[in-house]
Amino acid sequence: MSRATSEPAHTVDIAALIDARPVGRFQIGVLVLVGLAVVMDGFDVQAMGFVAPSIMRAWGISRAAMGPVFGASLIGMLVGALVLGPVADRVGRRPVLIGATAFLAVCMLATAFASTLAQLLTLRLITGLGLGGIMGNAIALVSEYSPARKRATLMMWVSCGFTGGAVFGGVISAVLIPIAGWHAVFLFGGLIPLVIAATMYFYLPESMQFLVLKQKQTDRVAAWLHRIAPDMRCGPHTRYRVHEPVNHGAPVRALFETGRARATVLLWAVNFMNLLNLFFLANWLPTIVTDAGYSVSSAALVGTMLQVGGVVGTIVMGPLIDRWGFFRVLAPCYLIAGLAIAATGHAAQMPLALTLAVVAISGFGIVGGQPANNSLAATVYPTYLRATGIGWALGVGRAGSILGPVVAGTLMQLHWLPTSLFLAAAVPALMSCVVLIVLSRDKLFSPASEAASARNAKPLSP
Repeated sequence: MSRATSEPAHTVDIAALIDARPVGRFQIGVLVLVGLAVVMDGFDVQAMGFVAPSIMRAWGISRAAMGPVFGASLIGMLVGALVLGPVADRVGRRPVLIGATAFLAVCMLATAFASTLAQLLTLRLITGLGLGGIMGNAIALVSEYSPARKRATLMMWVSCGFTGGAVFGGVISAVLIPIAGWHAVFLFGGLIPLVIAATMYFYLPESMQFLVLKQKQTDRVAAWLHRIAPDMRCGPHTRYRVHEPVNHGAPVRALFETGRARATVLLWAVNFMNLLNLFFLANWLPTIVTDAGYSVSSAALVGTMLQVGGVVGTIVMGPLIDRWGFFRVLAPCYLIAGLAIAATGHAAQMPLALTLAVVAISGFGIVGGQPANNSLAATVYPTYLRATGIGWALGVGRAGSILGPVVAGTLMQLHWLPTSLFLAAAVPALMSCVVLIVLSRDKLFSPASEAASARNAKPLSP
């Protein structure tokens, strides 16, 4: 008998190995590459807001004419998230992330040469299709390279790159527009993701769990495991264990199978309500507090504090969730945020410092809560459904992001007072709290369900 055939087989539990090791340089590299793609996602989404005044002056168009341009990218992101999530669960996170980032680069470069409103509208819609594939797959890949004890923290910190990209876009626009005009912002925004996509092509790994479940390229799994655990050796007889079932059916339909229908609908509801609320506040908060008597500069500061609170919320909530769980952290945050939003309606009777504090608390829960929603979706679905589950939750949420500003504008046209507007804005946050409490009692999150899943898992061999 040859040595090759007599060599004993051994099994490597991928999740257990990642959980047992500290987060090393290889995993940090994955987080950085994925985070950079998320940064450019945020850069693009906010870039239009920064260049819009320059475009309106240069082309002689009104604010009303620019409105559809802002909505076009959101519609594209909605469609992109719904389509590219299932694609990633079939072909992998890596090709979709690289393709979406490269597609974003090409669209941004093309936008720099737009010369008519129709061209700009079309390009923003198409750009949104690519953007829709970044966040969901980024979160899925990060979750699959993170140890369980730090998973929520790392997923949320990477998500924070979206807000960082928005801030970065403001700084770049302030520098480039006076020097080279609005075109330069899109040229810059196209070249950087092109470099990121090229770097990801050479250095970004695929999800090891995904490859094992698909039973392909297990030699690459061995190489990446060695990067995480240099002292471990994998041979041709190594078997890889993933504590999840194998499924080759339709990913979207599977969101409603094996007891996940209720959790899926509730996740969609939380994302829809929170993104409706987020965009309601982000788009109209400065205008509403100006109508309440604040100066334009003070109103701008109030709007900024919403995002500042969101960044703090994202950074702080991650470790808390890893320690206490999603529901014990998120539900109280949405409750407190709803009360803070309602209190903002009395801004005219409050000193500026108190208004800023109340708005920051609102941002902590609403803006900071969205990365937590994305991370929660990543934990609900197994590998073969993860990108689809996150993508569809985000896609349904994008419908809320489109509806939120429209609802706010309609209520303002009906001459609602600031107190009534902010009471209305508090409702989705309070509903999110209630939905999360209901979701926490779903059998999907019961210890018995998790134990059964582990018992049913089988080792998969190359």
